[in-house]
Amino acid sequence: MAQFRYVNEINSLLNVDGPITTGPTPRWQRKGENNLSTSNISLNSSKAKNSSANTSSNVKTPSKRGGSDVIRTKKTPSKTPSKSKSPGRATTPKPTPNKGSRTPGGDRFIPVRSAAQFELGHYLLNQTEDAAECPAQMAMQKVLVENLHGTDMSKPKILSYQKKASSAPEGFQNPMRVLYTQAKTPASVKNTNRYIPQAPDRILDAPDIVDDFYLNLIDWSGNNILAAALGTRVYLWNAGTGKIDELVELPDTVCSLSWIQEGDYLAIGTTQGTTDIWDCATSKRLRAMDGHSARVGSLAWNSYVVSSGSRSGQIIHHDVRQREHQISVLSGHTHEVCGLKWSTDGKYLASGGNDNVLNVWQTVNGGHHTNNTPLFSFTQHQAAVKALAWCPWQPHILASGGGTADRHIRFWNCNIGSCINSVDTKSQVCSLLWSTNYKELVSGHGFANNQLIIWKYAGMTKVAELTGHTARVLHLAISPDGSTVLSAGADETLRLWNCFAKNPVKAKEQKNKEKPSILKSCIR
Repeated sequence: MAQFRYVNEINSLLNVDGPITTGPTPRWQRKGENNLSTSNISLNSSKAKNSSANTSSNVKTPSKRGGSDVIRTKKTPSKTPSKSKSPGRATTPKPTPNKGSRTPGGDRFIPVRSAAQFELGHYLLNQTEDAAECPAQMAMQKVLVENLHGTDMSKPKILSYQKKASSAPEGFQNPMRVLYTQAKTPASVKNTNRYIPQAPDRILDAPDIVDDFYLNLIDWSGNNILAAALGTRVYLWNAGTGKIDELVELPDTVCSLSWIQEGDYLAIGTTQGTTDIWDCATSKRLRAMDGHSARVGSLAWNSYVVSSGSRSGQIIHHDVRQREHQISVLSGHTHEVCGLKWSTDGKYLASGGNDNVLNVWQTVNGGHHTNNTPLFSFTQHQAAVKALAWCPWQPHILASGGGTADRHIRFWNCNIGSCINSVDTKSQVCSLLWSTNYKELVSGHGFANNQLIIWKYAGMTKVAELTGHTARVLHLAISPDGSTVLSAGADETLRLWNCFAKNPVKAKEQKNKEKPSILKSCIR
């Protein structure tokens, strides 16, 4: 009994039945008041006053908690507590991330009903040919026409907007348009352009080089050794190590040089009409072959046979294996033979002379020398024909260049004996070279620009012009890998141009093909 009397005294002191007016507001009640719905805030002023009055008054809601009634507000608090650290501070809802980022400025327009012409649109939609048969329809259309008097019938405004759509920011692209309408480059189309340096990689001095259009004083071997005749001396420059050696000094001017296709043997033409064979690995002369009565200005190798062209107009085939080296003598020119080239397959020999004649000689069956009569004799050039070059991927195609009075590069099909193309270069053609890495060729010129021109075959469009020589480009030579072209000018300089560098992707593919397979090397 004493216990119940104690509880009743506490209840009378707390006055649970009446409203609680003392003490701080409970925490859950403060959170519930701060998280009010935004819809209640947007009501008009009269409703807001009534709502605020009703909200401020407390309503007794019977609920059994500890045997007494608990006072609650009309707004039920959220069961999930707010994440805000300050319960008394109103929280602002965060905007949805990336909302409207794809279409800046909004994605819809609200029509202005006052500017729309619904009556006119209704009239035009219901105007049919069958309306003439119905009197009610005719009467209705008559009333509509009277009401629409003064309205432009050709421009009805069914929908009207307050303003035009805002333009997208600069650089914005619709992702759907990119996905469905963007033109993609086919995988088979590749970029054919490449960078060609306009300056030489290296410049070497060539003092005392003879400025003579009819001589051939430069050649680059398959072992990466460059031979250069400077006056009476022959020098060897190792392109890999940069070492320079003097091979020989002759009593008179050196007239021509030519390396054998494979090996260290070098043929040297002299003013006495002899052709000397030197072993450059040991720096020894192996033999001296005579037969000409004048200087030997051009040389060309075909396996073990070396052909020499003389100022007398004769061409002699020498077999370096035999004691009696002269195989045959060709008399197809009346002036000096200044150009001499064997085809890559060894079937044809081209000779150009100072008599403006280009002869093509065919080999004897089973041999490395030619018949005594030319297969074709071309007289289209109007000047001396020194520049000769055979196409590496079409061995029957020959390119020839004429001197100052001609200036043309002509292409010949030696299978049928016809000229297939001719290009006027506007300057003296001193030398020609085909590229082994690209379907292009390079030409060295004299007056007036003294430049090198890279041509695209077979359209003969200019790819690049390389300038720098102050005198005519007398000779051209190409490195064994086909990437570098050496030009020898009358300005006593040798310039190395990296104009035919291989594509690194293709070079890697070729290297992988040449690399032996691991599987094959493991299987015996």
